[in-house]
Amino acid sequence: MDEELQLKKRFEELYNRSYNNGYYTYTDFLTLAQQDILVKSVPKNGYSFWGGYENAERKIACFGSEEICGYADTPPVYCVKIEPLRQKFADALTHRDFLGSLMALGIKREALGDIIVFENTGYLFCLETITPYIVENCVSVRHTSVSCAVVDKPPVESVKLPDESETVTASLRCDAVIAAVYKLSRSESQKLFEQKLVFINSANCLNASQSLNENDLVSVRGKGRFIFCGKVLTTKKGRMRISVRIF
Repeated sequence: MDEELQLKKRFEELYNRSYNNGYYTYTDFLTLAQQDILVKSVPKNGYSFWGGYENAERKIACFGSEEICGYADTPPVYCVKIEPLRQKFADALTHRDFLGSLMALGIKREALGDIIVFENTGYLFCLETITPYIVENCVSVRHTSVSCAVVDKPPVESVKLPDESETVTASLRCDAVIAAVYKLSRSESQKLFEQKLVFINSANCLNASQSLNENDLVSVRGKGRFIFCGKVLTTKKGRMRISVRIF
């Protein structure tokens, strides 16, 4: 609770500093739980989230806008490509491998955003301030020698939305949709809400009966994420066929 209060005060401080002085302020990368605290403590028009690409999970909060500050600013998030020097002899590298090597350099987790692994290469989103240190000092991942370089963005294929798939659910309640997507019983799905593991558009959802809206991004800790694309049709038995994009 103390940590939550400290976060609320920090968010309010950054918001007030931006609003009163007319310049942008930023947080470090936030977890879903931290994003939820922000959503519930600062006016919706007072901030935006950015993680380096659409549908990122870890994001920084950006306080300020062109209307308030009088100018546009670029959030201080960089993308670093971490590539084996010789792919032919490289280990099969995973998200955990890249993260472990970065943490071994003494970098705090809040300075690091998502890591996308594509074709055995890592694309790391990180704070601008830590970027030069990573580029200079990250020289190996597991037993594989790597090179690092700042790039504008990862390959389009690495961040493209998953294909749509269809499933059948009893209703558009979020507990029913989650149960259908992850093949759970209704009671198992409802326990996820009781354990505060469900987030909809960065906000923690405790209401299992809440209906989902088209394009809602649903994150279930320990299960994964999906985008609710909407209802396709109602079956003859009164059930609903829905479309989702499962990450």
